[in-house]
Amino acid sequence: MKTTDVIVVGAGPVGLMLAGELRLGGAEVAVYDRLPAPTEESRALGFNRRAAESLDQRGLLPRLGAFRWGPMGHFGGVRFDLDMLDEDHSGVLGLSQTRTEGALGGWLAELGVPVRRGREVTGLRETADGVVVAFTGPDGPGEESARYVVGCDGAGSTVRELAGIPVIRWESTRGMYTAEITGVAPRPRPIGERLPGGRMVVCTPLGEGRCRVVVHDPELPARPEPGALTFAEVAAAWRRLTGESIDDARCLWLWASGNSSALAQQYRRGRVLLAGDAAHEIPPLAAWGLSAGLQDAANLGWKLAAVVRGRAPGDLLDTYDAERRPVGRQLIRNARAAARLYLGDEAMDPVREVVGELLAHKDAAEQVAGVVSGLGIRYDLAEGDHPLLGRRMPPDTLVTLADGTRPRVAELLRTGRGLLLTADEATTAAAHGHTDRVDTHTGTWTLPGAPADAVLIRPDGYVAWTSPGTADDLTQALDRWFGTARLPQSAGR
Repeated sequence: MKTTDVIVVGAGPVGLMLAGELRLGGAEVAVYDRLPAPTEESRALGFNRRAAESLDQRGLLPRLGAFRWGPMGHFGGVRFDLDMLDEDHSGVLGLSQTRTEGALGGWLAELGVPVRRGREVTGLRETADGVVVAFTGPDGPGEESARYVVGCDGAGSTVRELAGIPVIRWESTRGMYTAEITGVAPRPRPIGERLPGGRMVVCTPLGEGRCRVVVHDPELPARPEPGALTFAEVAAAWRRLTGESIDDARCLWLWASGNSSALAQQYRRGRVLLAGDAAHEIPPLAAWGLSAGLQDAANLGWKLAAVVRGRAPGDLLDTYDAERRPVGRQLIRNARAAARLYLGDEAMDPVREVVGELLAHKDAAEQVAGVVSGLGIRYDLAEGDHPLLGRRMPPDTLVTLADGTRPRVAELLRTGRGLLLTADEATTAAAHGHTDRVDTHTGTWTLPGAPADAVLIRPDGYVAWTSPGTADDLTQALDRWFGTARLPQSAGR
């Protein structure tokens, strides 16, 4: 029976991103996907700022080709001014999911990660030191063992079901139709046009004569039958709500969905973990689910690689659930609230007015922008009072090194290893025992808020330690996040 370190189930953006992170960390990984070829559907049209930063940290943004940065300056359709904020919260707009998957697939090919398509998981059997995965594939049934399995296989996750991980569910209350079309050009309505009775239509131009139309109508089935939708039904609903005809369009793909949501009660059970929609099903809204899933991958990949390669203890994986499950729970709450504003009928107008007045204030706009962009996430990583502790290190921060070069922090994270920035050689010496896991650079930089003489940054870009500003010393922080030093080292700061 073939054996590998990690099997990732699902070759969507989350599974591909996770596989790359694992391989960058030194783990042997294989990706399974039940489909024989990549789907042409692109349900998500971009992702938020923090997800883009995670791709940038691995040098992946140029692989996406030309794309558009744009302000995600609304919450549930209530607009606010992003220009009043201190940081750029713009996200990637109008980028098809197929292009994202293509770029990540090319990265995996260069890293030597196999993507085994047409392989559907049918069983999981945990052993003393791993998991046996049963599957059916092009050559019939088979089994492969791995030390860990990660389910990135979507809202109806087979891995989650086979592992017996329960979910908290919020049942669907209304439906929506989505179609990608060519040959006609309806009037653009990129963030939606609200109609009486809680109805809305969306038309997003995609270039090359294509556009995406979405119909929100309380009369649509809340629990649509998979595969039953026809384009004639989409066109009829569009004509009924807008008076426009798209009947002569060529439909590239279509999708009927509800607004259900679900949260796994555990992101990890033993040697089985979940990421993306398998962990948190978020109602379709501004690619929040994809953005959160890419962040799951960035959080989990380096940790799981460190565990399987013996560089860190197994309990490092517990921090994945502790950090990402609260984010998933909050995102579901926020998405449900935003959907009420976005799709509610005229009775919600007073609420929209109040929210709009609140979002005219910078502090309120900063809070909501942090939710939409992902920049507001703060993990509980250590005790301390530095404003960056537990937050992501601004990736565009320039570090002036001894040789005069000035790389961005994002560029210094390309290796997928930890990063220690320090202004003195004493701190460099303190990290000597972790040089196989942490890159150290001596230089100068400028941070927003409060200065720091040294900053320890995890591979996912989050600040785990600062000096001053953190109660633990450097040695404690290094041991916690990167395992015990392999070589003797001097006392931390």
